[in-house]
Amino acid sequence: MQQRVQQMKKLGRRAQKGFTLIELMIVVAIIGILAAIAIPQYGDYTSRTRAAGAASELAAFKTGVAMCAQETGSLANCTTGNANGYIPAFVATQNLTAVAVAAGVITATTGATDGATPPVNLVIVDTPTITPGNANMTWLNNGSSCNAKRGFKAGQGDC
Repeated sequence: MQQRVQQMKKLGRRAQKGFTLIELMIVVAIIGILAAIAIPQYGDYTSRTRAAGAASELAAFKTGVAMCAQETGSLANCTTGNANGYIPAFVATQNLTAVAVAAGVITATTGATDGATPPVNLVIVDTPTITPGNANMTWLNNGSSCNAKRGFKAGQGDC
């Protein structure tokens, strides 16, 4: 009888050593649900980060346009490639893939994307406004980067 009790204890211990198939399937389902939520959110986050980086990298171009307008008295000569020395040379980064300046208007292609398949890069189109008697130049972004989900929210990035 004592031997039978010891055999039952051994069997009982073996049954308690691992997880059941149902428990493992529940864990896999929970991980799948979390991944389905987290992966798109991560894409939105990285896109917004690249849009913000692009806006900060455009600061040198904005300064160049402001200096050009101040020195020449007009935005007409504030153009990329013009030998005025105000607009800096463009160097591609992860955040900015192309920049062109024409009559003070800065058009930049960012590393931020719209989330479509295939992804399309968001564009910043910053237009300067000079108010007579005001020392500051204001900028308005009319580009596709004014996308609250993957780019700038209203009031950010000159939107």
